Amino acid sequence: MVGANHSVVSEFVFLGLTNSWEIRLFLLVFSSMFYMASMTGNSLILLTVTSDPHLHSPMYFLLANLSFIDLGVPSVTSPKMIYDLFRKHKVISFGGCITQIFFIHVIGGVEMVLLIAMAFDRYVAICKPLHYLTIMSPRMYMFFLVAAWMMGLIHSVVQLVFVVNLPFCGPNILDSFYCDLPRFIKLACTDTYRLEFMVTANSGFISLGFFFILIISYVVIILTVQKHSSAGLSKALSTLSAHISVVVLFFGPLIFIYTWPSPSTHLHKFLAIFDAVLTPVLNPIIYTFRNREMKMAMRKVCRQLVNYRKIS
Repeated sequence: MVGANHSVVSEFVFLGLTNSWEIRLFLLVFSSMFYMASMTGNSLILLTVTSDPHLHSPMYFLLANLSFIDLGVPSVTSPKMIYDLFRKHKVISFGGCITQIFFIHVIGGVEMVLLIAMAFDRYVAICKPLHYLTIMSPRMYMFFLVAAWMMGLIHSVVQLVFVVNLPFCGPNILDSFYCDLPRFIKLACTDTYRLEFMVTANSGFISLGFFFILIISYVVIILTVQKHSSAGLSKALSTLSAHISVVVLFFGPLIFIYTWPSPSTHLHKFLAIFDAVLTPVLNPIIYTFRNREMKMAMRKVCRQLVNYRKIS
């Protein structure tokens, strides 16, 4: 944040999503609905897992933490985007922009490690069921949680250490609806080629690497189950399909945004909206849709909430 003192630019101007009044109205309704659905769905998962003793297991512990992170994903960008839709002058301060970038990358780093942890949890549960409670001990899943937050903080701080001291002395227009790191860097009044490469390596290649690790781990699980039991294969595929869907939804837009040399503005904005607004809603739906135990527990919590409201 100290870098702001060395910059002439004190605020950045967003060009927003579109100039069409009709599309903006649609986006206002669409984004507001999905933002509320995301906050409600993920809060309900958190409440269900913490209040139901039957769900106090490593898998649901990790799912609750993923839901907690998914509460933060839309909260960093969606409220500002919704607020700016019908404003002529869409601005954000230098400090606000840096803060937005910081939280976007912390959340992204945490979610990557949580998805790795969930894949490991499924591997142990499916391939080594007799040793599940020994391997996935409270110590192990607390290790994953600490590692996730350490990864998120390091991933974010490493980039901001270089970015925060860049000189911004002229252009201050971002063709986006949030502070996107690659576009933000390009506004600096200096040669940023090396820094852009570092961002691509840090965010793009890490995303790509984690994505392939996850896909390979799921293939290994499927092949292991297939060798031992063809009957167990359909059950394993049913369980893993939810995890694979979430992985593809999370990593797909990230990989494209950070590794594609020059994506079109419209495609970039579409992927950004998908990542910020749609994915946090789809995660709770995907994870609860195929999970009978979770659905039953959520219905129980909903009934308790309704009864509590009637009494009060």
